[in-house]
Amino acid sequence: MIPMTLDDIARVVGGRPHDVPDPQSLVTAPAAVDSREVVPGGLFVATAGANVDGHDFAAAAVASGAAAVLATRPVGVPALVVEDVQTALGLLARHVLGRLGPAVIGLTGSVGKTTTKDLLAQVLERHGPTVATDRSFNNELGLPLTVLRADAATRYLVLEMGASRKGDLTYLTGIAPPHVGLVLNVGNAHVERMGGGLADVAQAKGELVEALPPGGLAVLNADDPHVAGMAGRTKAQILWYGGSAPVRAENVRMDGAARPAFELVTPAGWAPVTLGLIGAHQVDNAVAAAAVATALGLDAADIAEGLTAARRRSAGRLEIVERPDGITIVNDAYNANPESMRAGLRAAKALAGARRTVAVLGAMGQQADASRARHAEIGRLVADLGYGVLIAVGAGDPLAMAEAARAAGQGVAVHTAGNAAEAVTLATALLEPGDVVLVKASSEIGLAACARALAATS
Repeated sequence: MIPMTLDDIARVVGGRPHDVPDPQSLVTAPAAVDSREVVPGGLFVATAGANVDGHDFAAAAVASGAAAVLATRPVGVPALVVEDVQTALGLLARHVLGRLGPAVIGLTGSVGKTTTKDLLAQVLERHGPTVATDRSFNNELGLPLTVLRADAATRYLVLEMGASRKGDLTYLTGIAPPHVGLVLNVGNAHVERMGGGLADVAQAKGELVEALPPGGLAVLNADDPHVAGMAGRTKAQILWYGGSAPVRAENVRMDGAARPAFELVTPAGWAPVTLGLIGAHQVDNAVAAAAVATALGLDAADIAEGLTAARRRSAGRLEIVERPDGITIVNDAYNANPESMRAGLRAAKALAGARRTVAVLGAMGQQADASRARHAEIGRLVADLGYGVLIAVGAGDPLAMAEAARAAGQGVAVHTAGNAAEAVTLATALLEPGDVVLVKASSEIGLAACARALAATS
């Protein structure tokens, strides 16, 4: 965050100071929406959620060092009162970014955004100060909060951009106009909210490349026809990756711990990469990150070294915990859609090798009219991959998953649990030393707590 007076911020966001003893006092640290994450000199952003109203924590935030609160009403401590906190936060981020000069990279896709963002950040950090989206803070609040962490020294600003509806990316790119835009893929995440079909998802994701300037660069996945179709929607130059494109992976292989290795090929040469992440699908994420780094001028050797050194940064994404009793928990419970569910199942199976695999799976949200059929497909895949046990968690679509796994006739032992707590109890009774356990569902199902509970059991 560049230092700004409260008076300056009020002018930028159209706010009215309340209980502000000195309008010239400075905000010198980033903003936060969680009062527990406030740092001295920062700005506390009071948002009202379904269960918690940030205005109730304004006094605690100021006591922790916040210079002021961005709020919709007076809160008894120094505050800038605005009509809409989200809009004001976006205005502030846009203003701050306009005073800075980092290379702004926006990335989106149905799956793999967070992992790709983490890989790219670790590559770029070796070459200059880099600010990247924390965890999956990729929405109308998370993106401006990320921008406000940048300062005059920031060289690269890596922004994960999520979209659950058409128009979301247009809004986000209005706050932080990117110079480089990466589109990973088009899949069934949020398909219900976007209109019900992949063409609708592609329309929404393509808003990123439409926002690129004529001198910008669109980095597009040549292996995804929906992404490839975005080439005509941008004024920017295009760099293709994947398949036989200029940036690609060759000679892909997997080690005994399900970690991929490959040769990275770029227009400027090639170099070997050995990833520290599990799953064959990580190659696509790594090559996407490499393509962006190539667009920014890094050579193949530098990129490969960064990818090889990179490690998982965000929790709940194929996060591996080895229990003392020999059971391995694979926590992939941050979110789920059909594409990520298939990738997670295959990665855990590859990690297990000859060991027994157990899948604790809940619902995949927002799958529109095809939801039951897509859950059944996942049940059949569990059986086809040779999983020993399936615990389907929740009513409705997970039961279709269980039914399909039983009907596949591959010998998988199928169980059902009503909720995450029941799943923990059932899994604890069923697990045997040496098992590899994948836990995955959409975030609202709450299986992250199940994964943590199983990881803590020994």
